[in-house]
Amino acid sequence: MSYTFVLIHGSWHGGWAWQAVIRNLAEKGHHAHAPTLPGHGPGAKRQGITHQDCVSAVVTHMQQHGLEEVILVGHSFGGSVVQKVTEQVPNRIARIVFLDALVLEDNECVLDILPAEFAALVNHLAGASSDNTMLIPWEIWRDNLIQDAPDSVARAIWEQLSPEPNQVNLDKLDLKRYYSLAIPRSFIYCRQDKAMGSGYFHPRMSSRLGAFKLLEMDGSHEVMFTRPRELADKLIEASAD
Repeated sequence: MSYTFVLIHGSWHGGWAWQAVIRNLAEKGHHAHAPTLPGHGPGAKRQGITHQDCVSAVVTHMQQHGLEEVILVGHSFGGSVVQKVTEQVPNRIARIVFLDALVLEDNECVLDILPAEFAALVNHLAGASSDNTMLIPWEIWRDNLIQDAPDSVARAIWEQLSPEPNQVNLDKLDLKRYYSLAIPRSFIYCRQDKAMGSGYFHPRMSSRLGAFKLLEMDGSHEVMFTRPRELADKLIEASAD
């Protein structure tokens, strides 16, 4: 069976982050789209970008490309985006896959569920910027998000990251409709993910999904770079009934 994936990146990333995964999915006969969210990527307009702007861009991409029976994948911050996308086009989505992703409850914003120390850092860096954006510091990126990559690789990827428009983290999300939907859900847990501390993504975030299919793999928070082939396999496995 051939799947169509829509891969939604996390903070500071763009659609480019999925390139190696897309190649591996294609080798196995699957199709994948990886749109870059508004306010993300080099040269993007960041000021005034809201969470809904990100959601609307994904919905538009799916509609313009006529995508149906989609496996909608959210990584990290992208989890909050796929929740709202699912509300808007549930008839186009066959399954949602959360890859060590944020799962918000009704009327929460991203900063509500981040560890307090990390949320404070996000707000501090955004407040110190001229346009309410923040970029993850190199040391945190290296030691907590991509500790399984060689230093040169970690540095090269970090240099491709872009500041995040902080408003997307502050917008409260009405998720009542999302939680009324019966679309199948999967969660991929990366065993060595240190981004938010032990137990944060699984079981804390995953337990918010209700009934879901759990898959585990080795790797850090940034497995799309460090283990793209294995991640592609897990995405395929996560998509099956």
